[in-house]
Amino acid sequence: MKKTIVFLFSATVLLFTAGCKQGDGFKKTKSGLLYKIISDKKGPVVKRGEFIKVNFTQKVRDSILGSSYNGMPTYAPVDSVGAVYNPAELFPLLRKGDSLVVVMLADTLFKKNNGELPPYIRRKDKITLTIKVLDILPSEDLVRKDQQTLITTQKDKEIQIIEAYLNKNNITATKTSNGVFFEIQSPGSGPKADSGKMVAIRYTGYTFYGQYFDSNIDSTKQSPTGRHPLDPYEFQSGVQGAIAGMLEGIQQFNKGSKGRLFIPSMLAYGSNPPPGATFKPFDNLIFDVEVLDVKQAPAMQGQPVPQF
Repeated sequence: MKKTIVFLFSATVLLFTAGCKQGDGFKKTKSGLLYKIISDKKGPVVKRGEFIKVNFTQKVRDSILGSSYNGMPTYAPVDSVGAVYNPAELFPLLRKGDSLVVVMLADTLFKKNNGELPPYIRRKDKITLTIKVLDILPSEDLVRKDQQTLITTQKDKEIQIIEAYLNKNNITATKTSNGVFFEIQSPGSGPKADSGKMVAIRYTGYTFYGQYFDSNIDSTKQSPTGRHPLDPYEFQSGVQGAIAGMLEGIQQFNKGSKGRLFIPSMLAYGSNPPPGATFKPFDNLIFDVEVLDVKQAPAMQGQPVPQF
């Protein structure tokens, strides 16, 4: 359900340093992971085949690599994985309500991953992961239902944040049925970008705190790792080729029109910004857009247009 990146959970990460040793109350797995479980032993023990719903924080040196605390909890399957030097080894030992602290050596990860580490990890680093078990779910169907409830709650919260931003800045925008806000600044006279039509746009994307992350108008507003030519961007309105909020919002525009889209993160990138992104997980996004062309889609569509 999540990428197999080492992940750490709970705010208690700040209570533990990367210099942990077995003498600090930590134990060691067969693969060499240092770990500590904080438990009142009152919650039910997770069973293999079930899923744990967790909050997490992952930290290296003084930097937090990732955390679910500003967004949504995540889920992890519980199974026998053997001595693989991965926190999943420890999941069968957990109860509902437990906190788990895991310390991993970057040098060991380097050796086990064919000499590869992310550029922000040094060979001598110790990576700390803390996990807080919020719930135990017995099936993948229940995970999906629980996740959908969380997504709906998160999106509702994001919509409230957007509405507050619009009110504060005296911006008049209209909300679509799915929660995208659009502002038509200059109406066009051409055909409308109805669902299924091919559209070509110029755009500049930025966060609600003014951080630019992409543009096909101004290269200085592109992320350093995402440089690309300043060509019109084409995708199929309402169907494919862009984030969900863009696919929905662009349908409110005509050829020749200009305006803005205010998109909740759950209709953008949510907890998973693309590699090299200059915005954070769960950032709501704004796009200045100009619709250059609207035309019928080809009768036979090829491969989906890459998302931006």
